[in-house]
Amino acid sequence: MSTDTENVEESTETSALEALDEWYHIPVLGAVMLFMVWVRTQAYENVAMVDGNPRLGGVDSWYHWRTVQWTAENYPYTMPYDIWTSFPTGRYVGQFGTLFDQILVTAAMIVGLGDPTTETLYTVSLYMVPVLAALVAIPVFYMGRRLGGTIGGVVSVLILALLPGRFLVQSTIGQLQHHVAEVLFMAIAVLAMMVALRAAEREQPVYELLVDKDWATLRSPTLYSALAGVALTLYIWVWPPAVVLVGILAVFFTVQLCLEYVRGRSPEHTAFVGAVSLGTAALLTALLIEEPGTSVTSFSYIQPLSAALVAGGCVFMAWFARQWNQHGLERRYYPGAIAGLIAATFLVMWLVLPDLFSTLVDNATRRVVPFADAGTDATIQEAQSPPNFATHVFNETGAAFFTMLLGIGLLLARPFFDREYRTEHTLVIVWALFLTSMAATQVRFAYYLVLPVAVINAAFVADVIRFFDFDLESGVNSLREIETYQAIVGLIIVIVLFVPLLTPMGAATAMDRGGVTAPSGDSILWEDSNDWLAENTPEQGDWGGADNSSQFDLYGTYEYPENENYDYPVGSYGIMSWWDYGHLITTQGERAPHSNPFQSGATSSSAFLTAESEERGELVLDSIAAGESPGDESDAELEAMAENATHEEMRYVMIDDSMAGGKFTAIAQWTEPEWQAYFEQQNVLVGENEIASYAGNDRYQDTMVSSLYLEDADGLEHYRLVHETAQFSIVGAGVEIDERSGQVIPQMSTADRLRADWNSWNDVEELAGQVEMANQTNQAIPFDEDGTYYHNAQITSSLKTFERVDGATFTGAVDDDELADENATVTAAVDLETGTDRPFTYTQEVDLADDGTFELTVPYATNEERGVDDGYTNSSVAAADDYEITVSTTDGDETLVYYEGQTDVPESAVLDGEQLEVTLEEVDEPEEAEEPAEDDVDADDADEGDLEDVDDAEIDAETNDDDPEATLGPVGVSS
Repeated sequence: MSTDTENVEESTETSALEALDEWYHIPVLGAVMLFMVWVRTQAYENVAMVDGNPRLGGVDSWYHWRTVQWTAENYPYTMPYDIWTSFPTGRYVGQFGTLFDQILVTAAMIVGLGDPTTETLYTVSLYMVPVLAALVAIPVFYMGRRLGGTIGGVVSVLILALLPGRFLVQSTIGQLQHHVAEVLFMAIAVLAMMVALRAAEREQPVYELLVDKDWATLRSPTLYSALAGVALTLYIWVWPPAVVLVGILAVFFTVQLCLEYVRGRSPEHTAFVGAVSLGTAALLTALLIEEPGTSVTSFSYIQPLSAALVAGGCVFMAWFARQWNQHGLERRYYPGAIAGLIAATFLVMWLVLPDLFSTLVDNATRRVVPFADAGTDATIQEAQSPPNFATHVFNETGAAFFTMLLGIGLLLARPFFDREYRTEHTLVIVWALFLTSMAATQVRFAYYLVLPVAVINAAFVADVIRFFDFDLESGVNSLREIETYQAIVGLIIVIVLFVPLLTPMGAATAMDRGGVTAPSGDSILWEDSNDWLAENTPEQGDWGGADNSSQFDLYGTYEYPENENYDYPVGSYGIMSWWDYGHLITTQGERAPHSNPFQSGATSSSAFLTAESEERGELVLDSIAAGESPGDESDAELEAMAENATHEEMRYVMIDDSMAGGKFTAIAQWTEPEWQAYFEQQNVLVGENEIASYAGNDRYQDTMVSSLYLEDADGLEHYRLVHETAQFSIVGAGVEIDERSGQVIPQMSTADRLRADWNSWNDVEELAGQVEMANQTNQAIPFDEDGTYYHNAQITSSLKTFERVDGATFTGAVDDDELADENATVTAAVDLETGTDRPFTYTQEVDLADDGTFELTVPYATNEERGVDDGYTNSSVAAADDYEITVSTTDGDETLVYYEGQTDVPESAVLDGEQLEVTLEEVDEPEEAEEPAEDDVDADDADEGDLEDVDDAEIDAETNDDDPEATLGPVGVSS
């Protein structure tokens, strides 16, 4: 009886071990996925809605929030064309509003029982991103298992879960971006292709089987190849530029078919997979076409056309191999013939289809080849190439990237050790090399690099363990038989692969990075001004009382215009700013920006912001209203372009501290002259030492960025400040001094935001005075503990909004012939105050004409008689009194006033461009003009002791790591 019991117990133990052997990866995979979700959701409280407002990170997240809301309103459709951006043309939004958004909304529909609230939609969307990231572990495991057995698959998912780089950062909660879906569906597509290739290797489909209709043999490779085509289509549906994988597959099939033929094997079974899978993708992606042309960033002809070309190419290569055999030619010359035919094909494409050829070459050089000129892509932070690739990949993947390279070597060496080398090995190698090249071309593609790094390390670990006689087939039972040297080898592998990922050797760990997710600093800063924009400017279509807002629906459907420019109704208007902020203006402010992170309007925005006179700035905006895209044209050319200007005008201009600071160099890169033309070297005092630095020169000060943001539109005729945010910044030229080396690093123009609780001018007025004194004594003022000093700086609001108006024109005359001959000046000045209690003075001046008459235009009103209900603006900037108008002459430092007067300016006069007759009274005895009190600073009082009053801790600048544009050396870049 006891013997039977022992046998039962032994059998039960054996059975349990066998089950554990077969299924242990399931709980491991589940635990890894839960860990990945936890890591990415640690910081939920940081990005949860506050008073109904999202707290998203990253630029693209904001537009995805718009497309998610649109899809929820129009389920299951996605937004094809948007008139709430790229004003005045509208834009097909391409890679937004795709399968990714439909997945998020579908999940929200399930949770919300068909009618999710905004809060439910937002919360589900936030959590779905980490969930999609965790799902990547499933295809990664199965790819890893195909290369290195079950233990290899487990190693792959462990590496994936611990990688601290861009894949993690882009998939944390609050990053509502399609990148995580790209990685997931690329992994599925490559896994599906691996399975299809293996099925073809087993069944060996050839032309004769098709002729004989041997479906029993063809069924498996056909089914798996078709599924691979479906998977590839889903990847493209998530991200139209995923056509890059079609290009990678084209290279793979070309290489593999040549290898097979040279090695004496028929290439037809591999060609069969290519023809069926890519043919399926061609048919399915043709159903997705939404925009004519060959744009890579939209569902266009490029996706089905490129897939069809690869499918046809596979069929041709298989047919060509048969012809090669029939003519008895040497197999080794076959690859050379194929290379020549490919070159000829591209030559014909260049001659016959230049647009298609240009699209392919342009995208290859910008996204795949790390040695090409990036052009204006260099102004995009995530599109830059890493300065040191080895350091970059170590920070992204630890040592796993380098062991991946060893894994590739071990795969390639298999034939030399009489080990099976499968077609899928070539696929993985080609895929890995291309993703490595992409990661070296643009830093953002590091989120793709995690896939081959994780997968190929399965082969590396499996081969190393096998080399040291570890029995992989025995699974758990083999643990009982481990020798000491084998344990040491295993420990070394763990140390090499996982210690850099679990300790901050190169960068923060995955747990660290997952816990610090925070909303974009720009989104928080811009929220205040965009909320003001939504409440204090007329609805789209209602400008000037047009009452056409019914033609605008934020979640409406708009047809793609035949002439590519949407016909906006009267009363429409746009917002001029830099492209980084376009999505924020659309989603937060519910207004239509001219430029956006699609880089629509980037050149014309640059042309306006860098225009060195108000007259040129006006010509640029009028050219935009005429449907043109102005850039470096002469004033005369702009005048010709602006002749057909319509009602579709830019009515507001929004400028923040970064645009006047670190981003200005990026803005200037889109138009001539080069950004260096706006800066000059000068010597400044840092403590007692004089050092060489750079600051904006006269050209910079004449730009619209400077004239508006730094000068509050002083002296301009058609622009007035209407709102500024209650957050303040120091803006100017920067000098960074490395405390260890003492190296001086000039930063051209830069900006830092002050403490968030300093939300009125009274909080920063004393600091502003100290900065002004530093400027007058040519001293650089210390700002933070990192050794940053500012000179030629000022304290001002972090974000200002300006309105474009016709302006009221003062006209008048003085009866004084002698005064007219003395180059007299007519000056109009008005004291104003912003909603942050900041006072400033607007002045406008012209020379008195020879006949004693004058005419000058001013943009500020002294009373408000029109507002949003009338189709105009509720300005938060108010005049303290009427305009003071004087006629004066200057002799050296002395200014004598001869005539003076006061007048009010109605809002209607500013908006409608009315003329106002002004009567001036002669001053009995000419008196010296008073300088504005805020400029009355005694330079002699500004000594080093004054500057020491500015305590670093007192200033307490807020850092903004998520800023889409930052200064890289002297050049600002965007995200």
